[in-house]
Amino acid sequence: MSLTGWPLLALLTVLFVVFTIAAISERPRLRLPRLLRGTVTVVLSQLCAVLLVMVAVNDWGMFYGSWDDLLGVTGDVRTVTTKGEPAAEGLPASMGLTGWSKKDELPSKGGVFTLVLHGPSSRLTTNALVYLPPQYFQKGHENERFPVVETIAGYPGDVPQLVDRLAYPAELDKQVKAGRARPMIMVFMKPTLAPPRDTECVDVPGGPQTLTFFSKDVPTLIKKELRTSDTGWGAMGHSTGGYCAAKLALMHPEQFSAAASLSGYFSPHEDEMTGSLFGGQEKLHQENDLTWRIQHLPIPHNAIFAAIGQAEGGDEGIENTRAFMATARAPLTTKFEVVDGGGHNFGTYQRVMPDAFAWLSTYMGR
Repeated sequence: MSLTGWPLLALLTVLFVVFTIAAISERPRLRLPRLLRGTVTVVLSQLCAVLLVMVAVNDWGMFYGSWDDLLGVTGDVRTVTTKGEPAAEGLPASMGLTGWSKKDELPSKGGVFTLVLHGPSSRLTTNALVYLPPQYFQKGHENERFPVVETIAGYPGDVPQLVDRLAYPAELDKQVKAGRARPMIMVFMKPTLAPPRDTECVDVPGGPQTLTFFSKDVPTLIKKELRTSDTGWGAMGHSTGGYCAAKLALMHPEQFSAAASLSGYFSPHEDEMTGSLFGGQEKLHQENDLTWRIQHLPIPHNAIFAAIGQAEGGDEGIENTRAFMATARAPLTTKFEVVDGGGHNFGTYQRVMPDAFAWLSTYMGR
């Protein structure tokens, strides 16, 4: 049973009602001493209530998209193609078509494909999903090269949820048809490349070279497999993925000309899940603090869109984003969008997604 969706919520609701009725009933059915069976049913009732609230909150905010996500297990993405068989003409055999669309729907709907990315420089590996727009398969576009948007989930990350629940491909297609966005390739990934560690897209001294993977390895691998533009890419993500997206634009402007950060932050943090990210090197810590970068280092000529919910507090909340935006200056182009009543959840991200696609479409490739 899925961690998200109505079936688990319904099951916990039924169990809560059953155990609550049993706890207050004068004729409990459990064959236990009266005091003991009363205690057992009360405990079970309260446990179901707690689990119901936790599951409901997770379903609303999509903090964990699956049981594997919750338990820190790296899962594979199922495909509907035979291993070794190209999913579509002109695509490598390493890409498998998912059930998001059928093969004959590719010219009208586009497709979502699986692709395992092995980083030659970072030595890191991840299971990615790749969205190819319908134009990629249409006649007359056989030689066209498309811009790419690296799209990164929040920590710990569930890649299929970016497609199915957050619905990036469907929203992009909608915006393209409305004339607000241009066709683009999207590469969906999670930031957790050395699970369960949260590496914050940092090249950790003596540890995972996460920034190298996203900034160097992914472009190298995707350019090799698909018809893409060489530079002028975009980066996009929410929460930790939003921080990673902004970092790619600021630290690697030679590849990324635009970024969209949805409820992201701009200063790295260290806790029990990150461990030591900078090896005690203050200079490295400062270089990964994006607000510090635009105060003390040359500012690249690119563009960053940042959106965040009005209700998002804490060190990584709205004030963190305000501090970055207050410091930003030319030649960096920025746009700051506050979502009224918005929080750190999928609903907030979806409200600003159309503006994010329009922003990327305007500034990618410049």
